[in-house]
Amino acid sequence: MEQLVQPPQSAWKWWEQRRFRYNIGLVIAGITAFIAYTVLSELLTMPYDHDFEITLFTILFQGVGYLIMIGVANVFYFLGPLFDKSFNRSDSVTFRLRLFNLGFWFSVALPFIIPVIIVIQYFTVYAK
Repeated sequence: MEQLVQPPQSAWKWWEQRRFRYNIGLVIAGITAFIAYTVLSELLTMPYDHDFEITLFTILFQGVGYLIMIGVANVFYFLGPLFDKSFNRSDSVTFRLRLFNLGFWFSVALPFIIPVIIVIQYFTVYAK
């Protein structure tokens, strides 16, 4: 059986082919983190802080803010091909894939900092 060998791809092209997947991951992470934030706030913050509320305005404000942060994340995405060119001297696909996965999972994890802060606040302020 003949194996198909793909010609080497430029780092730039390789990274651009994965940008859509990266952005979809950011959108899903943002929505999931906001749902976690809403549920945890309802359960852990609202019973103790009667001034805390989630309104349509706060939802829209946070949504627009998150879209701006997706734009910032895409600016940082350009660091991927730059690091790839600088440190991947042998043009290794394994290196490239590991670098992408590291950046992807870091970016996907960032929105979950807010729900984690809600839990930490509960245990340090309210659950005494």
